[in-house]
Amino acid sequence: MDRALSAPGKLFVSGEYAVLWGGVARVAAVAPRTHAYVRRRADARVHVCLEEGTLAGSMTPLGVRWERDVPAGFSFVARTLDEALRAHGRASVGFDLAIAPGAVGPNGHKLGMGGSACATVLAAEAARFVLEARFDALKLALVAHALGQGGKGSGGDVAASFTGSLLRYRRYDVAPLAEASNTGRFLAALAESAPVDAWRLPAPRVAMAYAFTGESASTKVLISQVEARLSEAGRGDFVARSDALGLEVEAGLSGGDFRAFTDAVKAQHALLLELGPLETEGMRRVLALAGAYGCAGKLSGAGGGDGCILFAPDVAARDALREGLESRGFLTLPLDVEPGVRGEAVTDARLRGWVDARA
Repeated sequence: MDRALSAPGKLFVSGEYAVLWGGVARVAAVAPRTHAYVRRRADARVHVCLEEGTLAGSMTPLGVRWERDVPAGFSFVARTLDEALRAHGRASVGFDLAIAPGAVGPNGHKLGMGGSACATVLAAEAARFVLEARFDALKLALVAHALGQGGKGSGGDVAASFTGSLLRYRRYDVAPLAEASNTGRFLAALAESAPVDAWRLPAPRVAMAYAFTGESASTKVLISQVEARLSEAGRGDFVARSDALGLEVEAGLSGGDFRAFTDAVKAQHALLLELGPLETEGMRRVLALAGAYGCAGKLSGAGGGDGCILFAPDVAARDALREGLESRGFLTLPLDVEPGVRGEAVTDARLRGWVDARA
């Protein structure tokens, strides 16, 4: 039994930070997709094959008994497989899992499109398939990803990678499930817990693109810094203002008055900048050029690096903006919303080769 899989990356359209404190985010599932390959074994061994090497262990109902300390690059996948085995809760044959690296820029920096969340979703769905299990792979991925980053993050990147489309998302409380995973009731808790508050929205009618600024940032560090600066009352005020602007952005994505939509996007960006020095010089240059081409944009995600999501009234304006940005050394990508995690008819030959050679 084997299966090829892929899952999309993500970009926040609105609601960054607010979603951490009870607000609503809009998140787009976008290409490039990340691919994976899983194959059942005849024994109880587990092999995780990534570009940087292989991590091996043995199956147990409480998780994988890894043969060595889990390297940082394997941490999210290893955590997800441990949680999957706890949800499965019984002895089983093992499997080999290979996951391709996430997208990177020409300088080797990560593009800030949710690589760890995508890998977590792929690991959860691969384990569910090969174990023939019935656990909710989205909820399990949300738990594993949150635990993997010390409770930081909203889970919006995980939800977008799993469900696909343009998503309206509210943070899911994983604390009860994380506690249940240590009690032997994880599978029951996953089934009994509330559904994830995630709604697919219609595909945007504005043209979209992404511009990478050539820098990477640590989401976990930035969130900690922002939360240390902002009081409880300040967070509440920020959420109310962000949610109001998010409604305007959502309405603008469906088409209509592009000037009003541009004003809402700019206001959402300006609101984020009230939280601290989240905008880099590269972002300022990108957004200034977007305005010069009659387009709009904002930082996407935690800020401090990565890039900007850009909106144009039509494809021709988007392509002209991309040409202008790339002539100035910025990497750009056209964006369309992608389906969520799915099986693929064709296996990535490189991933199959890793499994054949290493497992």
